[in-house]
Amino acid sequence: MSFKKGNHTKESCSASLNAVKDALYVLNGKWKLPLILSLKDGPMRFNEIQKSLGEITPKILSKELKELELNEFVVRKVFSTTPVTVTYELTEYSATLDKVIDELRNWGMQHRERLVTHRKADYVLEEAEAS
Repeated sequence: MSFKKGNHTKESCSASLNAVKDALYVLNGKWKLPLILSLKDGPMRFNEIQKSLGEITPKILSKELKELELNEFVVRKVFSTTPVTVTYELTEYSATLDKVIDELRNWGMQHRERLVTHRKADYVLEEAEAS
């Protein structure tokens, strides 16, 4: 993707902006993508998902699962066992996020490395100035 000047019109810029807003609206918050990643290995029960994510509260997890279900990324399956068993699993449609998740992971690793490198450089500079 490039942002070359003259490569777009006002209409195409507006369409791009709306597409990004739509994507961010669907994937907003800090739990949606981690939740999807936690389900990559297969169906899980509510408590298993909560444990895999760590600090998420049951209320937030329930809300996030409902929103992912509404947007067709997750399917909730109820089994008539005693007690009732409920599992959550990814839909085929959720695979459309694979490239997005890969790019975010790559960028996140690059960003973390940049911050660590700059912190080391700043620390060395502070040490040199203190001497």
